[in-house]
Amino acid sequence: MSEPTIGVLALQGDIREHVAILTALGAHPRPVRRPEELDGLDGILLPGGESTTIDRLARIFGLMDPLRMAIKSGLPAYGSCAGMILLADRIEDGMADQQTIGGIDMVVRRNAFGRQVDSFEAQVRIAQIGEPDFHAVFIRAPWVESVSDDVEVLGKVETGEAAGRIVAVRHGNLIATSFHPELTDDHRVHGYFVDLAREYALDRKEHSQ
Repeated sequence: MSEPTIGVLALQGDIREHVAILTALGAHPRPVRRPEELDGLDGILLPGGESTTIDRLARIFGLMDPLRMAIKSGLPAYGSCAGMILLADRIEDGMADQQTIGGIDMVVRRNAFGRQVDSFEAQVRIAQIGEPDFHAVFIRAPWVESVSDDVEVLGKVETGEAAGRIVAVRHGNLIATSFHPELTDDHRVHGYFVDLAREYALDRKEHSQ
């Protein structure tokens, strides 16, 4: 069975780390900087970074509308940190002209956990990836203020001042986390997404025959 081809939005942020993990999991990562590089993908990963910068560059490179169309058509996507903001239908504390790709019916608060100096690590229980709890790294992270009934909450912060805050969600083929799994040696979140992209690729292949 061929492994999925997964794009990594390569405009700004921690691109290299995601590419390395996807490769280790047997997927075929493809940096995406132009609309034509979306063709033939089985999934797209939106990395952490600065959400306003990624938004601005995506518009400059003509990627915003093609990304919206691809995701609306069912392309699996995973967004971490800034990527979570990009996948949100609505954001709080964004810049005046900030846009999102959208797709997940949720409200996300930008930089909710504070500035760079407020970065922290916490355990997050995600039943879909199994035991043990995921050791999550939060850097200038957003959190999810609210979700619609169609959005599945995958994980919340377990302890501390942020206990109970939603930090991982899924809406159909779209997954988002507030934290940076690429900064750990635990590849289960990426594996969960690769499995989703693999299912999408197989389904698309069956329907094309």
